[in-house]
Amino acid sequence: MKKSVLVGAVSLILLQASGSIQAESVQEKTLSCNGCHGVDGNSMMPLFPKLADQNEEYLIKQLNAFKDGSRIDATMNNVVKNLSSEDIEDIALFYEQQTVTENSLPPLELDDDIDDIDDLPAEEQVLAREAFEKNKVAAEAEQARLVALGQDIYRNGILDTEVSACVACHGPYGEGNKPASFPALQGQHADYLIKTLTDFKAGIRTHNTDNMMHMIAKKMTSEEIKATSYYMSIIK
Repeated sequence: MKKSVLVGAVSLILLQASGSIQAESVQEKTLSCNGCHGVDGNSMMPLFPKLADQNEEYLIKQLNAFKDGSRIDATMNNVVKNLSSEDIEDIALFYEQQTVTENSLPPLELDDDIDDIDDLPAEEQVLAREAFEKNKVAAEAEQARLVALGQDIYRNGILDTEVSACVACHGPYGEGNKPASFPALQGQHADYLIKTLTDFKAGIRTHNTDNMMHMIAKKMTSEEIKATSYYMSIIK
């Protein structure tokens, strides 16, 4: 009895040690990713995508596309060129297991900087602050309008221009679709989403005219892309 307990304890310790070594090995594989995408896949830079909680299948597909050159990005093509299939699978699984952080909306687009007002003569500061507050209220209203428009497009699409609803592929909460390799969008940076949709619209992200995202994005206006990206970035 004592011997079996001892064997079980030793086996558990060895298993835990093996898991720890494997985790360290995978983290070593992601070292070259940390500068742009963050240690845990939560990029702090709005134009670099968050990878945390992204579907493993989608990440594998994209990393392989960078590796074989079917998706072009000078930095990513160089980073993944020497990765093995096992490396790609390990990295993708690592990021899928991380928790994506929530976003706040991008900063308000204001015409004036509140800090500049302090440099004005005293008699002009009151009028300038009133104008700033009025501008801020208008910017907040515009931001809310865009989010509402984005929510409608995400859920219902755009009937007049035959833009499909995003929810069909990316899920009600932006969780994506693992079996279909459709990416999760929840928690993604709005600026990155705007860039991605704009690239699809312009044919930069893909030269395949039959690509689903190209066909959808090319029918969207810049405002619709911005609105949808704003909503997708905060969906939860």
